[in-house]
Amino acid sequence: MRRCIHFVTALLFAVVFVSCSTSTANGPPLRMAVLMFSHETCTFCPGADSEVEDWTRYSPALTGEALLSADRYVGGFTHRAREFGDVELLPLTSPIGVFGGSSRPWNSEAAFNHFLDRQIEELQAALPVDAVYLSLHGAMAVRNVPRPEAEIARRVREVVGPDVPIAGTFDLHGNEDAEFLRWANFAFVTKRFPHYDDYQQGERAARALRLAARGEYTSTTATRKPGVITPTVFQWTGQGAPASIMERARRWEDREDDAYVSVFFGYPWSDVPDVGATVHVMTNNDQALADHIADDMNDYIWRVREEFASGTYPLPADAAQIVRRAVSAGEIPVAVGDYSDRPGDATHILKAFEAVGIRRTLYTTITSPQTLEALEASNAQAGDAFDMEIGGFTPSGGTPHRIQGELVYFGEGFTYDRIAAVAFGDGNMVVLTPTYEQVMFPESTAIGPVDPADFEVIVVKSRAHFRRGFDETGYARTIIVVEAPEPFVGTTFLDALPYENVDLSKLYPYGTPAGR
Repeated sequence: MRRCIHFVTALLFAVVFVSCSTSTANGPPLRMAVLMFSHETCTFCPGADSEVEDWTRYSPALTGEALLSADRYVGGFTHRAREFGDVELLPLTSPIGVFGGSSRPWNSEAAFNHFLDRQIEELQAALPVDAVYLSLHGAMAVRNVPRPEAEIARRVREVVGPDVPIAGTFDLHGNEDAEFLRWANFAFVTKRFPHYDDYQQGERAARALRLAARGEYTSTTATRKPGVITPTVFQWTGQGAPASIMERARRWEDREDDAYVSVFFGYPWSDVPDVGATVHVMTNNDQALADHIADDMNDYIWRVREEFASGTYPLPADAAQIVRRAVSAGEIPVAVGDYSDRPGDATHILKAFEAVGIRRTLYTTITSPQTLEALEASNAQAGDAFDMEIGGFTPSGGTPHRIQGELVYFGEGFTYDRIAAVAFGDGNMVVLTPTYEQVMFPESTAIGPVDPADFEVIVVKSRAHFRRGFDETGYARTIIVVEAPEPFVGTTFLDALPYENVDLSKLYPYGTPAGR
């Protein structure tokens, strides 16, 4: 009998403990909806608009635990929300990524509405909710929808009403203006490029939403547009103006309790009206402070505009000579960033390096879907002789380049069903992919027989992300970023882009913004 009493007592204690882990002394747990819809859209890149099937080619839309661990933003949000112990998460079915990533042009309006309509329907069915978290990018571009992220926030606001807090997390390459914070309460933007702090921004969103939902934070916001546009290759936060801008934002956050300072550097490859740098400031019911911080950040970005919007890089032939000298001096491995190649098919560096006999070089990767299709059609196998043209199928890619060598790998890689690795020349190798692939870490190239340790030079299609694995880890002793031979999409020559929705004469360095 005593055992039964002890068992019942223990059972009751367990029930109370579980109940406390999912509720608070003030009532039931906070119900927070989670939505993800993120894309960095290169509207100037070639190809057809992205449709629903492009968004589901990698993976079907995610929900449940799969969504809550889909990326570092959502992962950080989920971890912090669950750590609080008084939050219930309600994941809404969300697309995980589009085939081709940031090399894809416009998203169709139909595709945008397909996923957003479903998310809104699920949100309505989940009501009431206490908060909504939006994992976004900031540089999504949609036909006939000038500000997609703001439109997402607007439609969410229509459902939840004026009093439910909404927070978004963003990549610093976003294009935003005051419209997003017209509908949402918080915008948290990464402060580092490469993006080490995406997880932390998700955590910040969870904390802010919980405070707001509990009535402990009344978000008061200010937005400024400094009037500066910069190519993304100038936005590396490892040095110079980008580093000082973000450090200034952090100092404001350190000095002022409950102040959040978010800075978008902007994404010039999207032909959208809110392109360029943006400052978002959020304070706890202190409009004067929000305006003061926003004005300071706005003025500071303008003061460092020349350094922020300038830079030069060697052309492929000049880069080849720099690489030769580095190799001769033993300053290897050398990491080469082919920064401007959005479609990923450019052969300029490959041709320049071959012309001067640079050996033991890994080119990872070159987009060459026609080559992969031909290999598939011929039932190619590792060990086969290879004599085909690769890459060079877009205007910015130059011309196809003939490679003679051996197919050493043909199979899965980088999430694709088929990639190829071809050995050629004096210890060289090129990895072919069906679409643009930005390699950030040396170890990610270890596919099949490919070993990055076998090479003195590694060429990647990247602007600054590759610094995360090649530079800031100390892996590469020499880092070189290479300019394209002409001002194609992706280069620093933004005035060569056929903007229709952007007036460059109102943005520095191509003109003077209003009020400056």
